[in-house]
Amino acid sequence: MGKPTGFLEYERVDNTVIPPEERIRNFCEFRRPIDTEERRQQAARCMNCGVPFCQSAMKLSGMVTGCPLHNLIPEWNDQIYRGHLKHAFTRLYRTSDFPEFTGRVCPALCEKACMNGEFGDPVTIHENELFLIETAFEKGYIQPEIPEVRSGKKVAVVGSGPSGLAVADVLNHRGHLVTVYEREDRIGGLLMYGIPNMKLDKRVIARRQKLMEEEGVTFVTGVNVGEDISAEELKEQYDAVVLCCGAKQPRKLDAADPETDKGVVYAVDFLTETTKAVLKTKNRTAQELLDAHKRDRLFISAAGKHVVVVGGGDTGNDCIGTCIREGCASITALEMMPEPPVERAASNPWPEWPKVKKTDYGHEEAIAVFGRDPRVYETTVKKLIRDRRGALKKIETVQVKFENRKMVEVEGSEKTIPCDLLIIAAGFTGCQSYVPEAFGTSLTGRHTVATGENSYFTGVDKVFTAGDMHRGQSLVVWAVAEGRACAAEVDQALMGYTNLHLQ
Repeated sequence: MGKPTGFLEYERVDNTVIPPEERIRNFCEFRRPIDTEERRQQAARCMNCGVPFCQSAMKLSGMVTGCPLHNLIPEWNDQIYRGHLKHAFTRLYRTSDFPEFTGRVCPALCEKACMNGEFGDPVTIHENELFLIETAFEKGYIQPEIPEVRSGKKVAVVGSGPSGLAVADVLNHRGHLVTVYEREDRIGGLLMYGIPNMKLDKRVIARRQKLMEEEGVTFVTGVNVGEDISAEELKEQYDAVVLCCGAKQPRKLDAADPETDKGVVYAVDFLTETTKAVLKTKNRTAQELLDAHKRDRLFISAAGKHVVVVGGGDTGNDCIGTCIREGCASITALEMMPEPPVERAASNPWPEWPKVKKTDYGHEEAIAVFGRDPRVYETTVKKLIRDRRGALKKIETVQVKFENRKMVEVEGSEKTIPCDLLIIAAGFTGCQSYVPEAFGTSLTGRHTVATGENSYFTGVDKVFTAGDMHRGQSLVVWAVAEGRACAAEVDQALMGYTNLHLQ
């Protein structure tokens, strides 16, 4: 423990944030790091607990608190405080393949379990992690690690999201020859097209891709496995195939269907189109992006529209921030669940995951631009209202409540609000069917690929699965943890033994 009294001497200081009025002018990342000396003080707040809940990933009251990767958090916090940044980085890299991703988009399960958080503010673990990985790239601590010996075994990974990348990274370093297939034009899965650029700059993904390619991983983009190349071909060419295709089957609304209703779109499709346009225009200002759209019709635009987002999770928040940058006329976010409390309830004590109201960057921007929080709780869409030409102009909403675990409408609570664009961000209901069907794998009742308990083997010869396709819609950090654990099981199958102990 570098400074036993650090948690008493220093208050929590977060990274600085560009004000909403300024940051909405572009799609650039808007959080700026504090200086190294301030970061050392933040690391000094770590108490080096005898039982570090931050790295435990415990399940309490049906929710996980603590890091699923079991990052060695007290160790590298201590080394940051002492100024041993390279050593601190090596301890972080021991358990985490992609801290540059989790350091940006993870909701910090570690911090929710931090002992300092019981009566005060937790340690800035999330930002300390990002500081370490960015320092490592800046100072050249990260260099290509090319295996000295190759096993001769070949592995195909289908899908290049965080779980697929983790599988590829681990198995490549183990000495196997890994090829990653991605149906989109760029790797990353939802990291690339499901998370906006202002939250995760896509150059960060390209930087990691370059490093992995230098280390020997092959990426094949624009190839849709199950359509462009068959399951049989992959099984013939490779010693193992790992399915990491995510859980991209969107949850539908009874009142609106993007496949048939004009003016209605799924959130991931909306975010994908915007990100592709941002990349095509080289991330110029928001106004320049909109000017390019007027000329070339690059994406589904929220410019000048009254937008309603259905869904209160991270994706819904990302849609809010994106629509504001595109110049929407108004933004409303409908959430079916009741409004959470601002502070922990007595029935939700530390170190459980705090079920409290979270005001994220998109909500902050809506408050700054429109003067109000965009969220409306216990409400959903009941009916679409169109003009004579069939264009969506309004929606009818209705309040809902849950009785015996079933959602019921509150009689007489209907309201009509303007809506030119309805974005459905209501989550996902499992993986898309065509890849499991192509490989002959079974699906669970949750529409995920079935495996044995604590296993990633599908029961089909040579075929494994990991990530959201295996566990259902979840977090990036869980996808990476699954990818690492799956890689160990694949290695065991290929070699008859494994020295990978990654869970």
